[in-house]
Amino acid sequence: MLFEATPKIPNQFITQINEFSITIKREDLIHPQVSGNKYRKLKYNLKHALENKATSIITFGGAYSNHLAATAAVGAELKIPTHGFVRGEELESKQRNPTLSFCENHGMQLHFISRSAYRLKNKASQVTRFIEDNPKTYLIPEGGTNKLAIQGCKEILNAEDHKFSTICCAVGTGGTFSGLVQAAPEKELLGFVVVKDPLIDQTVRNFTTNRNRWELLYDYDYGGYGTFSSEIITFINDFYKQHQILLDPLYTGKMVFGIFTLIKNKKWRWKKNILIIHTGGIQGIQGVNRHLEQKGRTTIQY
Repeated sequence: MLFEATPKIPNQFITQINEFSITIKREDLIHPQVSGNKYRKLKYNLKHALENKATSIITFGGAYSNHLAATAAVGAELKIPTHGFVRGEELESKQRNPTLSFCENHGMQLHFISRSAYRLKNKASQVTRFIEDNPKTYLIPEGGTNKLAIQGCKEILNAEDHKFSTICCAVGTGGTFSGLVQAAPEKELLGFVVVKDPLIDQTVRNFTTNRNRWELLYDYDYGGYGTFSSEIITFINDFYKQHQILLDPLYTGKMVFGIFTLIKNKKWRWKKNILIIHTGGIQGIQGVNRHLEQKGRTTIQY
């Protein structure tokens, strides 16, 4: 059964550039549909929901949300109904993209709400009405970040990882990064922020007590969330050909590109034995490729 036993996740050495050693933790291999940090974030949330006999799961996300897709897959496997509140009421009448199709195909009921209402999240009227009508529903926040998610993300690192001096992770809501900081307070931790949310720093502070050894880097979103330069796409394709590791274009791909660029330009100011956390998100590539095809651009090849 899902979450009963977590498979051992390998660390894959990638390359050495000058004196810098780069290894990737293959969290993308953890589960075919619930990969990377989504598995970690949902693990204890779903256990808690089932222990409390929740009748359904509700959560939030955008049109290409890895979190929505993972929650839908978990719900289908554990046979618990899922409901996703999706940012953008205009999407309801449009053709479903691959992510939203995946969600519906795995039994998730989608509720499309306006962008202004979405900013209120669980205080939006559609959400509060649903909770009133379904008092035994279990709410998971956008991106899955809460205390139970942090507990799961702490399990990403193991005893073998203590040999690495610097640990790097892409950051969306800050939950995964917070778990890593809690798990390895003595390590140098770098968070490559791909969603320029001013609250991320405070989120990490709220979940951690150690400030000296972690740092958030805000200059590596390369045009913003959901923007994919030709340079990034080329890098992802070349990386896959060389290392047989598929990077997602929203998170890990931008982070790895940033790390390689910093090292090659001799601007890396941190330690040399680097472990990169691959947080999954591969399901989103189908939607990105559809967008790229519509623009007549090169797609991600795998």
